[in-house]
Amino acid sequence: MVGRSDGHRLAYLAYRASAGVARALPPSLGEQTARIVGRAVSLATPERRRLVRRNLERVYGGTRSRAALERSVTEAFESYGRYWLELFQLPHQPQRFVDSLTFDGFEHVEEAAAGGRGIVVALPHLGGWEAAGYWMTTRGHRVTVVVEPVEPPELFDWFVEVRRALGLEVVALGPDAGPATLRALRAGEVVGLVCDRDLTRDGVEVEFFGERTTLPKGPAMLAFRTGAALLPAAVYFTPRGGHHAVVRPPLDTARTGRLADDVARVTQRLASEFERLVRVAPEQWHLMQPNWPSDREDVARPPAAVLAS
Repeated sequence: MVGRSDGHRLAYLAYRASAGVARALPPSLGEQTARIVGRAVSLATPERRRLVRRNLERVYGGTRSRAALERSVTEAFESYGRYWLELFQLPHQPQRFVDSLTFDGFEHVEEAAAGGRGIVVALPHLGGWEAAGYWMTTRGHRVTVVVEPVEPPELFDWFVEVRRALGLEVVALGPDAGPATLRALRAGEVVGLVCDRDLTRDGVEVEFFGERTTLPKGPAMLAFRTGAALLPAAVYFTPRGGHHAVVRPPLDTARTGRLADDVARVTQRLASEFERLVRVAPEQWHLMQPNWPSDREDVARPPAAVLAS
């Protein structure tokens, strides 16, 4: 029997091996391989596939046939395969990704920077955000990103190395994340937060795709505490290896009353912006974990109950 530590070690070795293969693949063959691997993962992880289906049902609101919805779910896994392929390739072929990227709304970043403000860029799990993060460093911006720790530690350390090779400062979600992001924002730098999941379960209740859940309060709190601009954003995959980044106008973070009420207001506005950004390309939304209370309740049911539901 493979123990938990052995499983983590195998995962680390698998990622390292995959990275080596990805770097050796030409772009055209790489995209095809990523699609094949994504489809295989969708078949091998039925629980994840079910969660992705639920997420897309929320986005589409029942407007898709069952067959069309299943195609969209498969496309989401293919997109996820592309995400990993490009993460493995990006540190070794950075100029290719910079040349492939177009930007709408970068003036919002420039305006905030010109005013000496820090910038919180808040993103959902769409497309491949690392490419845009690297692109911003080439424009002279210091970028700090907060990421979820993973097991084993060697794998997390390796992910940190990959992103630091792109010029990104990486902070693990945890006790050190708050002080590190506050320092960066007070220095007028950029902080990137992928924040369409409430990992710590202490977030703010919002309406998100027609259902109540919670989202992290960190983006709004950072904006209120530092005066930073809070910019919703997304980075989409485009055909033939391209990317398109969209930065939306800054959210209104003027204080209007109690801090808790203001945080709730801004976080709900951010949820609405995420809905807008996800609807542009739902099949690129790589949200594959329970994100609503009903998801967590469904996952926790015994198999017989799930089958009967």
